[in-house]
Amino acid sequence: MPKQVVEQEKNWYVIHTYSGYEDAVAKNLKQRIESLGMEDKIFNVIVPKEKKIKIKNGKRKTVEEKIYPGYVLVEMIVTDASWYVVRNTPRVTGFLGAGTTPIPVSKKDIDDLMKRMEVSEPEFTIDFEVGAAVKIIDGPFKGSEGKVSEIDRERGKIKVLVNMFGRDTPVELDSLQIKKL
Repeated sequence: MPKQVVEQEKNWYVIHTYSGYEDAVAKNLKQRIESLGMEDKIFNVIVPKEKKIKIKNGKRKTVEEKIYPGYVLVEMIVTDASWYVVRNTPRVTGFLGAGTTPIPVSKKDIDDLMKRMEVSEPEFTIDFEVGAAVKIIDGPFKGSEGKVSEIDRERGKIKVLVNMFGRDTPVELDSLQIKKL
């Protein structure tokens, strides 16, 4: 194995893990850093996550989703020893980079990612217009088609006119319950 180029500079690096094991890898790596006394070389381990709004059983729920499934960020100074500690953590498949040389993530990319993770309340974007033809994909009217009659951006609700028994009936839906036709 080639010796690592010793950069006495603290940078963020990306490690690849088995998908679904990101949190376990982060926890494991933190324990290894402590038990092997690497706090002076490996400073931070993060699984990048953001809050998203999902609909489950007709209810709006905020869930945390991994931004990059299968990847964990590590802030460290790369030396042979620190590289070895990270690389030999169970379920780590390697660093992002060429061969055995990890490539640091740019400061701007890290700043953008940190901002994305800090958002405390996710925003919902409504990309429908009044008059748009839509299909209802969730809830009691699932499978029905209709036209958007009103949009309440504050609450993320949309009124859709659905033809029932020969009449247009307004149905209030969450923006996540419909899709464009």
